[in-house]
Amino acid sequence: MSVNVAIAGATGAVGQEFLNVLAERNFPIRNLRLLASAKSAGKTMKFKGQDYTVEELTNDSFKDVQIAFFSAGGSISKQFAPAAVAAKAVVVDNTSAFRMKDGIPLVVPEVNPEQIHRHNGLIANPNCSTIIMNVPVWPLHQANRIKRIIVSTYQAVSGAGAWGLYELDAQLKAYAAGQPIVKEKFPHQIANNLFSHNTTIAENGYNEEEKKW
Repeated sequence: MSVNVAIAGATGAVGQEFLNVLAERNFPIRNLRLLASAKSAGKTMKFKGQDYTVEELTNDSFKDVQIAFFSAGGSISKQFAPAAVAAKAVVVDNTSAFRMKDGIPLVVPEVNPEQIHRHNGLIANPNCSTIIMNVPVWPLHQANRIKRIIVSTYQAVSGAGAWGLYELDAQLKAYAAGQPIVKEKFPHQIANNLFSHNTTIAENGYNEEEKKW
């Protein structure tokens, strides 16, 4: 049975990966709607050899959509996911917007796939590091209960989206050429550097990324 699918944030790094995975798995798509900011509207993207025109993401973008994948940032999900749910779409959200909300299942398919069926229109997934960790930890936990895990994560700039990759690429080229390194999006130099996650640090000393599930 084929379904109508929308991708919010289709032009970003994760949105493009959504398309790759859907193609690899031959997901049964009847109609595909690619959604992004007004700046990206009108661009053309390919999916399985066919051209699709990117549309501006609005509250009216989800008519007849059955599954909507969101990965355009938490603020965008908070703004537009309710409209998708109101249009009877099931939202699979890839941001932190709904991870800690009561009544919204937090799902890692390899761990708790049964939770998918308990949604009220929204399905969240954990932080990327948490997903990767839980896949091998879950069978260990089933065999011998785990009480506590201490984790250190070193994350790639791709977590910030495609623009993070562009800035890293530009800085590496400048470094190789002996030219000044320009900081645009991040507050610190990315190339050959390591710094605390680019989020607000709370009174307890943890930044927002460290408090995510």
